[in-house]
Amino acid sequence: MATGLLRPDSGQVSIHGVDVWANLVEAKKLVGNLSDGVRLFDRLTGMQLITYAGLLSGMPRPVVTERAHDLLALLDLEAAASTLVVDYSAGMTKKIALACALVHAPRLLVLDEPFESVDPVSSANIKDILDGFVRSGGTVIVSSHAMDLVQRMCDHVAVIAQGRVLAAGTTDEVRGDSTLEDRFVELVGGRRTGEGPAWLRLS
Repeated sequence: MATGLLRPDSGQVSIHGVDVWANLVEAKKLVGNLSDGVRLFDRLTGMQLITYAGLLSGMPRPVVTERAHDLLALLDLEAAASTLVVDYSAGMTKKIALACALVHAPRLLVLDEPFESVDPVSSANIKDILDGFVRSGGTVIVSSHAMDLVQRMCDHVAVIAQGRVLAAGTTDEVRGDSTLEDRFVELVGGRRTGEGPAWLRLS
């Protein structure tokens, strides 16, 4: 709803003062979106895919080309620039999708499971990129089920279940005296207690 992909039943969403659903095109110019599990145009090369994303944003081709080269270098994808995305590994695919979200220099990044299937070195590099983006005045919203990652990365957290916000605030406020994972389970419920069936215990 915040990125203009799903129309809300009620309420408003604004990004830097732009009402998303009253000015959808203007709002989308401010947002870079990485959606987990969404198919890319994977019969394009990495360079072509970033270029396509940049041109869709209305940027001049020379600017797009320059930024695409910068992003390929930044995400360690230069060697794969001319390779079809369909032949990328899962981690490389995640990185090229992030490049597409960044190419138009958005004010807000909305990232769904940005570190899933990404190797530790690439994860560290992506985190450095996001840290720099935030220090320069950008905002990153991360959607993830990896509570340890959220606890380490985020300064504000919202726990959402079945479309309802169950808790929101700083990370420390939400987790209290426990870990964020334990607090999430406590809020959402459904934890099975017990050690399992007797046949599963080895002694």
